[in-house]
Amino acid sequence: MISKEQQFNIFIISGPSGVGKDTLMDIVYEKFFQEVHIAITATTRKPRSNEQNGVNHYFHNENEFKNLINNKLLIEWAKVYDNYYGVPYSEITDNLKIGKKVLLRVDVQGAKRLKKIIPDSKFIFISPESENDLRLRLEKRHENSLPDIENRIIESRKELKEADWFDYIVINYPDMIDNAVKELSELLGLKK
Repeated sequence: MISKEQQFNIFIISGPSGVGKDTLMDIVYEKFFQEVHIAITATTRKPRSNEQNGVNHYFHNENEFKNLINNKLLIEWAKVYDNYYGVPYSEITDNLKIGKKVLLRVDVQGAKRLKKIIPDSKFIFISPESENDLRLRLEKRHENSLPDIENRIIESRKELKEADWFDYIVINYPDMIDNAVKELSELLGLKK
C-alpha cells in the first residue's frame, strides 16, 4: 500500500505515442538523477534497437508477464498495441523509501487506472503541438510501419480528448524541448 504522503512524490506522465515522453523524462533524469527515479515498466513487446533489458523496460514473454499479474507484483497493467505493459510495485516503493521522486510513464488508460489506485499523485499529460507534429515525430523514429503510424494517430485523437482531467498539460513544441523540460522540472518541484 502506498500512503497518501508517498503519493505526493509520484508523478504519472502520459500522452500520445511519439510525443517525446521518454526524451523529456530522460533529460530531467540526467539533470536531477539524485532526486528522481524513472520507474522501469515491464512489457512483452520486443526491445527497440537502442533498448536494454532492465534499463528501458523489463522485457518478458507472455507467460512471465502473466505470472507478474497473478502474483500481484504490478500496480497497474494493460494490453496496448498487442503487447502487455505494467508497472512493478517495487519500482515505486523501493525508490520512495530512499527519498526519490518517482516518474511513471503510462498510456492514458493506465493513467486512469492509477488515478483510482494512487489518486494523490500528480498526473501530467505531454501533448504535441499538433497532429502533424506528432506524425512527423513517429515517422522520424523509423520504428513503426505506415499502418502502425496511422493506428497511433487515430489513438492519439482519443487520448488528446482525455487531457483535460490531468492535473497539468505540458506542450512539447518541436525544436523547443528546453521549454518543456523546464516546465516539467518545475512541476516535479526540481530546480537547478
